[in-house]
Amino acid sequence: MRRTPIRAPFGSDSQLQQLQEKAYSYFQHEAHPQTGLVLDKTAQDWPASIAVTGLALAAYPVAVERGLLDRLTAIQRTLATLRFFRDSPQGTQADASGYRGFYYHFLDMQSGRRAWRCELSTIDSALLFAGMLTAAAYFNDDSADQREIRELAHALYARADWSWAQAKDGTLRHGWRPEHGFLKGRWQGYDEGLLMYVLALGSPTHPLAAKAFDAWASTYEWKQSYGIDYLYSGPLFTHQLSHLWIDFRGIQDAFMRGKGIDYFENSRRATQVQQRYAMDNPLGFVGYGENEWGITASDGPGPAKRKIGGVQRRFYDYVGRGAPYAIDDGTLAPWAAVASLPFAPEIVLPTMHHFIHTLQLHQPEPYGFKASFNRTWREGGRSADFDGWVSPHFFGLDQGPILLMLENHRSGMLWQLMRSCRPVVDGLRRAGFTGGWLGATHAAV
Repeated sequence: MRRTPIRAPFGSDSQLQQLQEKAYSYFQHEAHPQTGLVLDKTAQDWPASIAVTGLALAAYPVAVERGLLDRLTAIQRTLATLRFFRDSPQGTQADASGYRGFYYHFLDMQSGRRAWRCELSTIDSALLFAGMLTAAAYFNDDSADQREIRELAHALYARADWSWAQAKDGTLRHGWRPEHGFLKGRWQGYDEGLLMYVLALGSPTHPLAAKAFDAWASTYEWKQSYGIDYLYSGPLFTHQLSHLWIDFRGIQDAFMRGKGIDYFENSRRATQVQQRYAMDNPLGFVGYGENEWGITASDGPGPAKRKIGGVQRRFYDYVGRGAPYAIDDGTLAPWAAVASLPFAPEIVLPTMHHFIHTLQLHQPEPYGFKASFNRTWREGGRSADFDGWVSPHFFGLDQGPILLMLENHRSGMLWQLMRSCRPVVDGLRRAGFTGGWLGATHAAV
């Protein structure tokens, strides 16, 4: 009698390893060999992103531990990146790389100078600094190269003048342009700014006072959606990026102590809300359901208006989509669901299986998961077959969270590394976090 082979349930260690390998390949192939800058997305004549470069610096240690990159090459890549930022021009000139220790959101891949008259970005600089501090925590041997990594990473982080970027109400500003000064926007309302405020409070040279965190937290919105109480932010990535580096399990600030949960639990609830919103599907988009969700900032098929299935639809290009109260045009991002794996594996793993095996949105070449897709973008809108729109590009800001959050799910590596990072520990304590691992931590420099 012939027996059918028993297949392991989706989410085995080998399967997750393969997904990580494809995500890491973006950083392997889209980094400039001399500067270490990493392409924002795979489009012609596109610039580098400092946030994606920060993700690359965090990706190299994971790649070493998973056998995807040898340690010597990782050290060389990391040093090249840090030396570039050390040597790149800082000043008020329009084509500098940065100012006051911060950096422009986008930099030219060849020259390393400001691209597109973009803004000096506080949040993207914070993501860059988080990557630098990851490198400093990981490369801890007493060799000359690894000492230089630590010295450069801490010096570059310490150079950022957070008090300069602070508004009168105590919150941090979104950014600055040499042509017009500070942008009007400020970091208010819960989002990925959690990491930025922790790093700003933890600075050894220009720290913000604890009241800056209180000013930010005073703008939070606590909501109930589908019977779930949680700290609201619409795009799913905002519940993830800070968690790439910081283990919020069991530690609480004043706000979370008042609610009886922590930020990790809050992200679990936000993930559940996303799934339930997709199952409810109030706008009637094609495909939404139990295993098809993930609404976040992403590429899209617009801007356009089309009448589909008798309904006039408006579609957007790259925009901060969210649920259940933000923009939703039927566009989903597989990576956003994948990056929630540590929070809710029981609903994320079946969704990953659906994206990979049913919709075939994870391809061998070149970088795994497609960035985003929209099954409503087609005539009719009734067939169950996937024949809608798929993003033609890959984004480093998608691939990084896939790689790092899969690693945190598998081993907790990033979380363990950053527990020894003094700026992170100091920032958390100054923000009022207590409990859990933080009470027993004695961070290294």
